[in-house]
Amino acid sequence: MLKFDLDKMIYTLPPESHDEHSIRMILERHPEIKFVSLVGIDVGGHDTDEKIPIEEFLKDVQSFLQSGIQTDGSSVVLPKIADLNNGKVDIIPDCTVNWFVDHNLDYPDPDTGLPVGTLRIPATLIHNNSDRVGSRVILRDAVYNFKEDLMEILHDNPYVFEHLDIDSVDDIERIDITAATELEFWVKTPDDDADREQLSTAQTLKEQYWKRTVGPVRAALEECLMILQRYGFEMEMGHKEVGGVKAKLGNSGNYDHIMEQLEIDWKYSTAVQAADNENHIKYVVRDIFRTYGLEVSFLAKPMETVAGSGEHTHMGVAAVLKDGRRVNLFNPNDDTQFLSPIGYGAIMGLLKNYDVVNPFVSATNDAFNRQKPGYEAPVCVVTSLGHEAKMPSRNRTVLVGLVREPGNPLATRFELRSPHPKSNTYLVLAASYMAMLDGIKETLEHSKTPAELEKSISKEYGEEDFYLEKDRVYRSEKNIFEDYTEDERNKYFGKAPRTVWENISAFDKEPDKLDIFRRDDVMTDQALASYKEAVMEQWSMELSNRIVPETMDLLRECKKIHTDEDSTDYDRHFWGRIFRLRNYLGKNALDETCLLTQIVEALDRKDYATASDLLIEMNIKVEELRELYSIYKKNLF
Repeated sequence: MLKFDLDKMIYTLPPESHDEHSIRMILERHPEIKFVSLVGIDVGGHDTDEKIPIEEFLKDVQSFLQSGIQTDGSSVVLPKIADLNNGKVDIIPDCTVNWFVDHNLDYPDPDTGLPVGTLRIPATLIHNNSDRVGSRVILRDAVYNFKEDLMEILHDNPYVFEHLDIDSVDDIERIDITAATELEFWVKTPDDDADREQLSTAQTLKEQYWKRTVGPVRAALEECLMILQRYGFEMEMGHKEVGGVKAKLGNSGNYDHIMEQLEIDWKYSTAVQAADNENHIKYVVRDIFRTYGLEVSFLAKPMETVAGSGEHTHMGVAAVLKDGRRVNLFNPNDDTQFLSPIGYGAIMGLLKNYDVVNPFVSATNDAFNRQKPGYEAPVCVVTSLGHEAKMPSRNRTVLVGLVREPGNPLATRFELRSPHPKSNTYLVLAASYMAMLDGIKETLEHSKTPAELEKSISKEYGEEDFYLEKDRVYRSEKNIFEDYTEDERNKYFGKAPRTVWENISAFDKEPDKLDIFRRDDVMTDQALASYKEAVMEQWSMELSNRIVPETMDLLRECKKIHTDEDSTDYDRHFWGRIFRLRNYLGKNALDETCLLTQIVEALDRKDYATASDLLIEMNIKVEELRELYSIYKKNLF
């Protein structure tokens, strides 16, 4: 347990306290807060963190709130926007959302005994004194555009109110967009690695899923939930996920070889606030577990053959009426229907346009390591509604799930299952809501009823539709992984991208679909180009400087460990296959380069298509090598 008086600590400054008088009063009561940091989010999803002494901040609070601080283009990921010769970027505080206090648990303030704190203020990035840029700005503009355009669409298509618990658009005070994420992550003791086969076996047997936590994992998880509750995140639960093995109690009385997967959940908020919340929650989780000697990994796929970590993202839309009532716009007023026309339009828009939404969801090699059939990670663009309206679906094999609770119309929402803890939630939400808006607009302008829309989303392959593409299937109540062959999945739901390059190439292959993002300049051509450049630079650099060297390390670890005296023909056979595979992957000859060298050379000449194809081949070969070496070792005494 943290050895601090938690009741004396401050955690959150809500928007109503962001005036100069309140800020000064709060900081005077909490002298342990020594720094201020403005948190801007660039297009790569990275947040800025700078330590500004609180004394500097207090010299002119009002000026700081209006003008913020300056940085340059080399400090943030804004390619094609903030270049070296035009790199001035302002970081301006956002006074409309919660501010969080980041506690340094390793450094107590000598005067108060409380951890030294940094007031982290979510901020807007501004280039050239006028252009608002970065992920938070894109989400903010997407939310504003969605609300404004939806009100206009409702005004122009009044028939939709026949299917809602609202009489007319004149009854609506405002539109609310709500979002929430779930956070899965792995924890482990440093320098300890659990056996892959043990992890895989424990996962298959479901030995860890929702089981009781013990030792430092239990203590850290419980403390996380209590601390996060103090931040006002309204925690719902924390539990063990499917991955992991039972920790061992060592001779010293301490647990070692900890390797467990956990999940924590909290309540929804507005879209921008939800993304800010998640950003801060990750820091708190990492800091708390570290005090117990545990490392936290937010990677989508920390280990092959074992379940990866998802971050299912929930999205909803409601109308707040002038009489104070709140009406879920996805929910129909007829309980024999799955969705209202707005709900159907939203999910159809997300599915139809997912080709260009996906680059914002899965932008790393790690993300694609997770999205493979058989690990509850979605690989097909398809939804499940349920077998009948009164029986909500819980099909975990689809991309977008419809979440409904009988008797609770406000709970109706969509669950996008493809994001992971490293996804840029700001851009995931922005892209998703703009895709939904496209579907809502088309649906309402065609005056479609819920019954007609259920037929649309349930259409057969090759069937024409007013909005959805002819040669695609968008709904299935089956198990996508087990009830369809790979060829059937590719035919009905579209071939899923296998690499970052294949994914981002949708920007070029589907240029018309990018118009949904350009709507009212939510994403300008410059912003889209900047994002693509950032993704490709990260992918290329990581592949060349991290993945290729790590693969070489693996090749060196796969050594010959038998001798002629104690070997059999079985050992020699498998070692021969391993030897040839190692050479093919990582050994150059004068007249022929190995696969890893070919990848690096393709990246150097920016031949990304070739590098992508070679990466796919490398992954297949590496998996084959791992399997062969496991078989080889098992036969040796």
